[in-house]
Amino acid sequence: MEDNTLNINVTIVDRSYPLKIRRADEERVRKAANRINDTVAEYQKLYGKNNDGQDFLAMAILQFATKLIEFEEKNDTLPIVDKLRNIDDLLANFLETENNTRSNTETKHI
Repeated sequence: MEDNTLNINVTIVDRSYPLKIRRADEERVRKAANRINDTVAEYQKLYGKNNDGQDFLAMAILQFATKLIEFEEKNDTLPIVDKLRNIDDLLANFLETENNTRSNTETKHI
C-alpha cells in the first residue's frame, strides 16, 4: 500500500514547522505558508519591522479569518439545498400521484 502522506517543512515568520500532510495537499499548504509570509511582509512594510513578528502574524490571521467568514457567508448553500430538496419532494409526490391517476384510469378502460 502506497503511503499517501508526506513530511515537509514550511517556514512562517522565520520559524520552521515540520508537517505531516497528505501528498495531495502539498501545493496548497506551501501556497498558504507563502501567502501568510507575504501578508506579514506587507504589514511589516506598513508598520515597520521593529514590531514583534507575532503581532504581524496575528494581524494576518485576523485578515484571513475575516475573508474566510465573508466567503462562508456568501457561499452558504444550505438554504438552497433545503429548497431543492423540498422541490424534489414536491415533484416526487406529484409524479407518484400522476402515475397512480393514470394507472387507475387505464384500469377503468379495460
